[in-house]
Amino acid sequence: MKKRFLCSLLVGLTLTTNVVAQQRSGFADPGVHDPVMAKEDGTYYVFSTGMGISLMSSTDLKEWRKEKSPLDPIPGWTTDYVPSYRGHTWAPDIIKVGGRWYLYYSCSAFGKNTSVIGVAVNATLDPASPDYKWTDLGAVVSSQPGVNNWNAIDPNVVLDEDGHPWMTFGSFWDGIQLVPLADDMKTTVGEPVTIARRRPAHTVTHEGEPAGDNAIEAPFIVRRGKWYYLFVSYDYCCRGLGSNYKTAVGRSRSVQGPYVGKDGRPMLEGGGEILIGETPEYSGVGHCAVYRMDGRWYFVAHGYDKRKRGASKLFLCELKWKKGWPVLVK
Repeated sequence: MKKRFLCSLLVGLTLTTNVVAQQRSGFADPGVHDPVMAKEDGTYYVFSTGMGISLMSSTDLKEWRKEKSPLDPIPGWTTDYVPSYRGHTWAPDIIKVGGRWYLYYSCSAFGKNTSVIGVAVNATLDPASPDYKWTDLGAVVSSQPGVNNWNAIDPNVVLDEDGHPWMTFGSFWDGIQLVPLADDMKTTVGEPVTIARRRPAHTVTHEGEPAGDNAIEAPFIVRRGKWYYLFVSYDYCCRGLGSNYKTAVGRSRSVQGPYVGKDGRPMLEGGGEILIGETPEYSGVGHCAVYRMDGRWYFVAHGYDKRKRGASKLFLCELKWKKGWPVLVK
């Protein structure tokens, strides 16, 4: 029998035992896909998939305000890589390095690895600031059918223990990729290397088509102590109530891996501890991000809400650690 899953979220000094139950009025039950989060000067910002990237802000993690899309206008260079791209921008990532915010984003043709990851920078996340201006820096990495056996979407950037940036990305094809970045946060150094996949390597096509059944995507790496944790999404999103997304996690002493699940099975061989999947409220929870803010750890994802006919909703709760592994507060 499935246990009822209720996320606990600490907001200020208030413990909310069911975030969704609190999000019923006004702009308090946001629909999002592929969310990531940042905090600046007391305000939280969530970036997600949408036209020119969707952006909303909150001071309490309960009531949200829609902000102007960061990519406005859409960078013209994107159609050189993805001719069918018309502004619907996927799976962003946000990170602050050296006093600037770097916003990574994906442009892609659905079901193909005709894709490119770009990046824009800003001095602040506050749209009311006179210093607020997104400057696009162009392409970081791209993929093409018949050329690459990976898909250049779902970027995430992490700094290693020495402060060097690494980008992980990928969806289907040969799974999750990792490549170091130069100090400019834009230039890749060397070729991407696969760090996680769902199926044996010898079965992966290297012709770039089709995507196949290697249902893994949405990587997010976070460093805690001496461990790096790789969170990924297994199975299928974007099917409403038919979505069976699951969030899995493995860990490694090195940002380069190998990442293994709690049972010791390598993520290169389909391993990884399932953190959350279907719950009584959601048909699937995935495409997560994990942060330490306000002295707490937060798990941010989207879930397909059974009470809303499978609508993709913000799933936000507290995350804790037990014997070196993440657990969601129930």
